[in-house]
Amino acid sequence: MSRVSRRYIFALVTMFAVTSCTAVEPCEEETLECVLAGYDQDKYGDLRSVVVIKNGETIAERYYNGNDSESLVDVRSAGKSVTSLLFGIALDKKLIKSLDQTVSDYVPQARQSELGKVPFDHLLTMRTGLDADSNNPDSVGMEDNMDASDDPFSFVFNVPRVEASGERYVYNSLAAYTAGLVVGKATQDGLEAFARKSLFEPLDFERWNWQEDHSGYTKGQGNLFLTAPDFARIGLMVLNGGRYNGKQIVSQSWIEESLKPHVDVSKIEFNASGYGYYWFKQIHRINGESIAVNFASGNGGNKIYIIPAYDMVVSVMSTAYGQGRGQRRSEDILKAVLAIESSKQNSLTQ
Repeated sequence: MSRVSRRYIFALVTMFAVTSCTAVEPCEEETLECVLAGYDQDKYGDLRSVVVIKNGETIAERYYNGNDSESLVDVRSAGKSVTSLLFGIALDKKLIKSLDQTVSDYVPQARQSELGKVPFDHLLTMRTGLDADSNNPDSVGMEDNMDASDDPFSFVFNVPRVEASGERYVYNSLAAYTAGLVVGKATQDGLEAFARKSLFEPLDFERWNWQEDHSGYTKGQGNLFLTAPDFARIGLMVLNGGRYNGKQIVSQSWIEESLKPHVDVSKIEFNASGYGYYWFKQIHRINGESIAVNFASGNGGNKIYIIPAYDMVVSVMSTAYGQGRGQRRSEDILKAVLAIESSKQNSLTQ
């Protein structure tokens, strides 16, 4: 799950045109069906699915390149947002007491390390202060080094500090991996088992695969394989303040806190203005409107977009790993959906 080229990828921004429907036969009007059908002709073959939910109902669900509703796709770093939800559930259950606590409070092996001193608020906002930068191949704690280690669990405790924690946002997978360790230790279940009983089964998931590292720990930073309907259902639950089918799965207070921008990343991330607890936020200007979108983001263009103003979720699965086009294409799909919905809303008020 390499992220070495992530900064280069994110820098490759292209302008979006509303007329993004690329079907061989031109569309008479720009509709959701037209936009999604247009990607049947996408030449790269790595778009997997798009699901759109509005007012609690699936209004569009399209599959590409041999995928279907049962296909499992690695959503890469969108799994970090799932780890955030699990962290919140552990807090809700008082298995983790406070965000002021540090890693070493739950992971005894971290007590002599710089990582062990990092408070959870900094861990969940990528402000560890450690030499862990997933966009810098020379960084000691960058993700490829961690993944290649024979013992990633021990590896993270040997990453040095380069600045005080809380000072600066630096995108890295070491933080989310560690958050997963904390959840696993605090719950005494392990991350995947806790996810199964506290999140996946309550959301009616039937199939998933969350990979482990060489140390045998679930990878809280990513490599979570989900089906498209389940991926979108995560977004629906978050949109509804942590509720699904009448049950509060994650507290509304945690949803609000994790979506709220804690760090300004507008000068770092091309497609985001703020970063919460492993969730991004962006404000899109569509038809003269400012539309707030919270989103989970994974390499290759894997996205869960949450649009409260329209009571809508747009999820995209894509395996364009390491390719800038995957991120751009997902942005294009989102903006097309926003433009269509904005036009509908405007027509209702005229």
